[in-house]
Amino acid sequence: MKIYETGFLLAPNLSEDDTEKLISQMAEVVSQREGKLIRQEKWGKRRMAYSIKRWTEAFYVFFHYEGKPDIPVELERRFKQTDAVLRYLTLQKEPREATRRKRKKAAAAEPREAAPEAAGDRGGAEPRPAGPESGEEVK
Repeated sequence: MKIYETGFLLAPNLSEDDTEKLISQMAEVVSQREGKLIRQEKWGKRRMAYSIKRWTEAFYVFFHYEGKPDIPVELERRFKQTDAVLRYLTLQKEPREATRRKRKKAAAAEPREAAPEAAGDRGGAEPRPAGPESGEEVK
């Protein structure tokens, strides 16, 4: 089973009861499709970066769940049917083991930096002549 994260924005004009009812209906989809809801985040009403359907605020909700690929498809179908859902996005997350392996491979592939050969080496910078632009006084 794959791990998904679905975020959706609800219209701010819904009452608290209607908002909770809609969120619980969407959460039931995960359990009905034999998925496991890992975490549910309710960020509340927040200001959006730009207006959507003439709304400048929205109620932000995020689901983290594990399940078959038909769960996000069903959630998106229901989001499209519900007028109160302003926007939605589903991401397939990678398991933590896979991301750790990728980081280790990337770290091993990077070449090590060589230490400066001379103690007086300034890292490849050329000496600048003294002058008015360098801030040093010329005699």
